[in-house]
Amino acid sequence: MANRAQEYWKANVRLILKLLVIWFTVPFLGGIVFVDRLNHFSLGGYPLGFWLAQQGAIYLFVALIFYYAKKMSDLDDQFGAGD
Repeated sequence: MANRAQEYWKANVRLILKLLVIWFTVPFLGGIVFVDRLNHFSLGGYPLGFWLAQQGAIYLFVALIFYYAKKMSDLDDQFGAGD
């Protein structure tokens, strides 16, 4: 039982770390590193690099929340930890 709980926890932490890396990397690269190249394009009348740094990070965060909820539901089913 304890081994199964450790596996569940490790899978949860791996998922969280992957999502945090994505959440950091996309706005950082798009809003800071490649901003000059992305600003040649526009989205909604705003330069793409600016939009990605301001609004894109928020949309990405919300999408990652829904993805995390789905994957955690799958993990709960896999490990029998669901309702």
